[in-house]
Amino acid sequence: MNKFKKKNRSWVNRQERDIYVQKARLDGWRSRAVYKLKQIDEKERFLKHGMMCIDIGCSPGGWSQFVTQKLNGNVNIVAVDVLPMDPLPGVDFILGDFLDEKVFQKMLHKIGNKDVDLVMSDIAPNITGIKVVDQPKSMYLVELVLELACKVLRPGGNLVCKVFQGVGFDDFIRDVRRYFAKVKIIKPDASRSGNREIYLVARNFNYRSVQL
Repeated sequence: MNKFKKKNRSWVNRQERDIYVQKARLDGWRSRAVYKLKQIDEKERFLKHGMMCIDIGCSPGGWSQFVTQKLNGNVNIVAVDVLPMDPLPGVDFILGDFLDEKVFQKMLHKIGNKDVDLVMSDIAPNITGIKVVDQPKSMYLVELVLELACKVLRPGGNLVCKVFQGVGFDDFIRDVRRYFAKVKIIKPDASRSGNREIYLVARNFNYRSVQL
């Protein structure tokens, strides 16, 4: 068996043993990532009825699915990903790269005149397993998520996103604190202990601090 097959078999076995993968199947969620957002919101309580939300890197749609059910459909969500996503009630999905100007304009069109209350992102690059390659790619993505959030959030809005600890992490946190009044770093129980991902909850966006 070659290395690729061994790695793939190991991943499949881990997935089958994962309690959150099993729970997601039983509970009807699209992904185990739902439990990360659920646990973060249980601590921070940022999901509110009637809010306008942007979901970056949304596929397969677990986070958008959770938000719509948590808020009983009383929410507006614009979700964006380069990968397809099956339709969800109350979610406007855009297939494309959020870095693409045409995709960004589609996003703005769907937002319309609504105030954006929350930008959330569980996005991650394609992982090679080589830290010196993966870390810069992951930091580049999350920095662009921050930039987008600063463009679309209303004053006082919130950002929730995944960040990988490593080179560039401390500088990124300093940048976020320039734009938001309160920043918390959370490692939800559903986040596997062996990886470097953590989640950042940034609250009360100060648009006056932004010079884009």
